[in-house]
Amino acid sequence: MAPQLDYDAVLLDIEGTTTPISFVHDVLFPYVLDNAQKFLETRWASDELQPYLEGLKIQADLDREQGLAQTPSIPDLKSDSVSKEDKIEAIIANIRFQVSIDRKIKALKDFQGYMWNVGYADGELKSIMYDDVIDAMQRWKELGKPVYIYSSGSIAAQKLLFRYTNKGDLTPGLQGYYDTTSGSKLSPESYAAITTDMGFAPSRVLFVTDNPKEVQAARSAGLQTAASVRPGNPALPAEMTDDPQQLIIQSFASLF
Repeated sequence: MAPQLDYDAVLLDIEGTTTPISFVHDVLFPYVLDNAQKFLETRWASDELQPYLEGLKIQADLDREQGLAQTPSIPDLKSDSVSKEDKIEAIIANIRFQVSIDRKIKALKDFQGYMWNVGYADGELKSIMYDDVIDAMQRWKELGKPVYIYSSGSIAAQKLLFRYTNKGDLTPGLQGYYDTTSGSKLSPESYAAITTDMGFAPSRVLFVTDNPKEVQAARSAGLQTAASVRPGNPALPAEMTDDPQQLIIQSFASLF
């Protein structure tokens, strides 16, 4: 029998936990790839866009310096000898490559987040939350248990995702956000640092995720954990489903 839960704060993953995996892979990621051409063409001269493009350029140069020759190069964005069209083509090729190998780098995530920000604000994007997540957030609020997010997506992207949902703005119910600037989600040290920042002992924090490796890392750091099983999620390994000490849930209703 899985252990009874007794916790003071909650730390949530997003993809496959609060939100269907299909939303991220079938809506958010394709939105960037499908709209990047028009997005860059219409905003090319925008001062707001330039830091994101420069970040992609710096990362591309760094990749090639480190021997990642397959990374598509990006020309000098300030050069007059390269046309705007060629610069845009190179940037899009680089973005497509990074997405194709599921690269979790800051420059890419920052650019994606910027595009999503515009898409959400324009009403072209609306994130999806499971119904039981909404109910759980209300119950946690009533119980005085603060809720935090820890995702590989940037904090800016996390805030967008919870602000523009099919259930309305959920950000008032969240006390804080963490991304990989706090460390790898596969490292126990990351969870130790996050719980310290939250102001709770690890043993008083419940972490919910669909990723078994993240479950193990959090458990190693002393957190309570719940493995999320949702439609479309990869199957959990047998060693986890057979572990009597590991709580496995199909709904957040099981967390009370």
